[in-house]
Amino acid sequence: MCLMSLQILAELKKVRIKLEKGGYMNLINSLLERAKENKKNIVLPESNDIRVVKAANKVVEEKIANIILIGKKENINKLCFENNINLNPGIEVIDNESAEDFEEISEALYSLRKHKDLTLKKAKELLKNKIYYATMLVYRNKADGMVLGASHSTTDSLRPVLQIIKPKEKDKKASSFFLMETSKKELGEDGIFLFADCGLIEDPNEKELYDIVKDSAKSFKDLIGKRAKVAMLSYSTKGSAVSDSLMKVVNVTNKLKSEDKDFDIDGELQVDSAIIKEVADVKAPNSSVAGQANVLIFPDLQSGNIGYKLVQRFGDAIALGPIMQGMSKPVNDLSRGCSVEDIVGAIAITCIQAQNN
Repeated sequence: MCLMSLQILAELKKVRIKLEKGGYMNLINSLLERAKENKKNIVLPESNDIRVVKAANKVVEEKIANIILIGKKENINKLCFENNINLNPGIEVIDNESAEDFEEISEALYSLRKHKDLTLKKAKELLKNKIYYATMLVYRNKADGMVLGASHSTTDSLRPVLQIIKPKEKDKKASSFFLMETSKKELGEDGIFLFADCGLIEDPNEKELYDIVKDSAKSFKDLIGKRAKVAMLSYSTKGSAVSDSLMKVVNVTNKLKSEDKDFDIDGELQVDSAIIKEVADVKAPNSSVAGQANVLIFPDLQSGNIGYKLVQRFGDAIALGPIMQGMSKPVNDLSRGCSVEDIVGAIAITCIQAQNN
């Protein structure tokens, strides 16, 4: 479960349907506009997938990002012809196998991985794989981020990423989050929440939970533009129960409270204490977060995954994600069942992450 499938934006179609019907879901439109403010270069290695090519066209046409497609131009043109579309001339196409910088990138990959017994010959073989080549473009700052996974498993997508790009800090793991939006505007940040970690780290220890909080607060500020109010969730509120399983949550909360930071945090809090003012007034009257939390941190993956799905299904909320955080460069992995709209949305989020990297 350490590499659970990161199905970026699997609910985008539902978002757009609700928007068309005059619904309350405005988060996606906001993210698309944010991406346009400072266009980034996003590489898409899966040029053999027509959904990816269509998404690339849409992103360039709507000026959301600059796009690099990896593959042979003649193969991409053939795919476009078969599907009765034209490739937007603003899209850069790089054939990884005959690229001018192939030898240079081969040497770079060899230097990076030779301590793992990678030879120069093997490095060249790996770079014939479009994902490895695209990952090296991101690593070498030739692209600001990458979106993939439309036609590859999560394992195949993330293996090169975790080998080459890696987390921002040597001693930390990447984690993931969901952006949730509900019609109940009085909750969270105008109906918007960040839930973490619901898709990657199964049972975080105190250090990992600490990192999840810090990264989630930053992700919320970067994507939503508001100050994070972080609730450390539990089955207890402010000592209403005592057990060994609570100590991880309590210890991380106390550690972060003692530090200088640009977000608010409190815990341990039950969900109703975290988001409902009337309950918070009774259970945690002196809390700066209770009753107004917009970032909910779950103690483990089981509770996080169950929690977001309950809110999504019973609360008629939109769940966008899981979205990766904590990487040195933004990379997001799609579901193989993704739509063109899903890919466009994932590109927009990757752009915003790159803007704030």
